[in-house]
Amino acid sequence: MNPTPLESFIGYKASTGMQCGNYSIDVPPLGEGEQYRFHFDATKCIGCRCCEVACNEQNNNPSDIKWRRVGEMEGGSFPDTLLLFNSMSCNHCIDPACLIGCPTNSYIKFDNGIVFHDDPSCIGCQYCTWNCPYGVPTYHEERHIVTKCHMCHERLAVGQSPACVQACPSGAIEIETVNIHEWRESAIDTQGNMPHLANARLTHSTTHFTLPKDLPETMIKADEHHLKPAHSELPLVFMTVLTQMSLGAFGALFVGDILSLFGFFEPNWILALLALAPAALGLPLSALHLGRPLRAMSAMKNLRTSWLSREAAALGAFATLMSLNVALYYFDIATAIRLIFEAMTLMVGFYGIYAQAMIYRIAARPSWDRVSTNRKFFTTTYSGLFLVALALLVFAQNDSATPLLSAAMLVALMHGFFTFDAYNELKSSSIPQLQKTLRLYREHFSSLHTLRWGMFAVGAFALPLLTTLFIASGLNLASILTLGIALLLLVLSELMDRFLFYTTTVPLSMAGGFFVGTQRH
Repeated sequence: MNPTPLESFIGYKASTGMQCGNYSIDVPPLGEGEQYRFHFDATKCIGCRCCEVACNEQNNNPSDIKWRRVGEMEGGSFPDTLLLFNSMSCNHCIDPACLIGCPTNSYIKFDNGIVFHDDPSCIGCQYCTWNCPYGVPTYHEERHIVTKCHMCHERLAVGQSPACVQACPSGAIEIETVNIHEWRESAIDTQGNMPHLANARLTHSTTHFTLPKDLPETMIKADEHHLKPAHSELPLVFMTVLTQMSLGAFGALFVGDILSLFGFFEPNWILALLALAPAALGLPLSALHLGRPLRAMSAMKNLRTSWLSREAAALGAFATLMSLNVALYYFDIATAIRLIFEAMTLMVGFYGIYAQAMIYRIAARPSWDRVSTNRKFFTTTYSGLFLVALALLVFAQNDSATPLLSAAMLVALMHGFFTFDAYNELKSSSIPQLQKTLRLYREHFSSLHTLRWGMFAVGAFALPLLTTLFIASGLNLASILTLGIALLLLVLSELMDRFLFYTTTVPLSMAGGFFVGTQRH
């Protein structure tokens, strides 16, 4: 009796050792220096997306959470055309960027190489979703945490196939072992890359790709037409601008305290409190960015490798030291002691803003990973100089306010130059993500971008110059009102610029689907 088609298929799988369709899996035991990895054979994938569905069902994920995604690319010219699929989940990298950057140590790399996410310890900061150059971790709105593929480690441990491997009807996805040293040395360059995927050497991704031999030189992503703004991250917009303002204000306070030794106006506790105020407001706001804001303090767990942990610790210490500095002024502690304390506080604040900038110096976000990010973050401190200058006018200390206004405009000029230069860099860039960032500026935020520059010009230069004329003319009330309006305008302009910083970034990611894009928020 002839076998049925199903029996024939089962017999074929058994004789060839195919992993697909089998509940059990026979993976060789790991030798020294080896780990498990995925092997994706693009010559077999038919784009049915069974792997996506099986993964979601196995892990009880809603339809908008995809741990494994199927992307589409096309290339060639008629009649020699090619439609290429890429099914990808976590690449279980040797040097995972998610693990290195996670502030709560929620990522663990098992001895078998699997990169596992510990859900209970996650605070939903989503820094790993920024860090991963392959766009793997995904934020789970209902659970308020990040989740990702773990290679069905609990099934693998008992000899069962991962859901995606079992569901693939064409045997395009398999589990295999890899020698880490050999992979690093050479094989990663020939077997670890896929068109429109970040270079495997960024994190030493371990996924093994098999591609068609006659692959066209140019492959176009099926979702090339998809372009939408990134998340605005409003809590971070306010937090970053306000903490940078505090650093500028405290720097002005410190310089003023030094100059008081030479007969200039001596700062008081009110000015010290004013320098603290923006950071005291901004730092709590940052917790609203988290999926689990009540666990914000655990963001300082990974000081060894995470810039986010370092920023949280340094800026928290900066705010605390500024608070103590208010007490030093209030109780009239000796100037020499105060200056030593202020110098230490300023260094902590400087490091805090440096760590803040380094959070965004990540290869996965090309528009952020530029020296202009560091320059802009530090020169945004000019807003704090204007804040202290306004307070000096209120205290009728015009002689001290005038030179501070000049210094503030000089730093603002530097800030404007760095910002303009960063925008111009987009125009000459050949990097696809930067080209798309420029498109977002022009197609989605042209009016806001123009308004930002207009408010910056008026708030940071036109009105401050008018203020100096009013000061010279003895019109104190007019100078206070004018500078107050200027401060409001320039702060709003910086909030707009920071909003654009977040919304116009375009991450590295795999090719997506024609209709669904990369299936990432």
